[in-house]
Amino acid sequence: MPSVSIPVPVLTVGLLILSNVFMTFAWYGHLKLKMLPLGLAILISWGIALFECILQVPANRYGYGTFNAAQLKTIQEVITLAVLMVFSVTWLGEPVRWNHAVGFGFIVLGAWFVFQKF
Repeated sequence: MPSVSIPVPVLTVGLLILSNVFMTFAWYGHLKLKMLPLGLAILISWGIALFECILQVPANRYGYGTFNAAQLKTIQEVITLAVLMVFSVTWLGEPVRWNHAVGFGFIVLGAWFVFQKF
């Protein structure tokens, strides 16, 4: 059976997307569940965050070398904001306003600078 090799950038970004989905639920998922006692919300969030760490550490380990630390963090932050926008709309029912989109665009522009070789 042939082995399938996933390119490092694809593997890194894929793991970062998955880890950010878990982290977004860990940090913000409880906002929709106000009936949960705070202590229980914290414990559930920690449990969810464990899966974020299980994905985040390998993403950075595999990606480092292809990307430097600043690039890895930039990728992670852009993914975090994209995941949060989708999460806000689908889970929390919050609209994405034009100023959110403009602010996100500026962050993406900043990310572009991180990947340039000046």
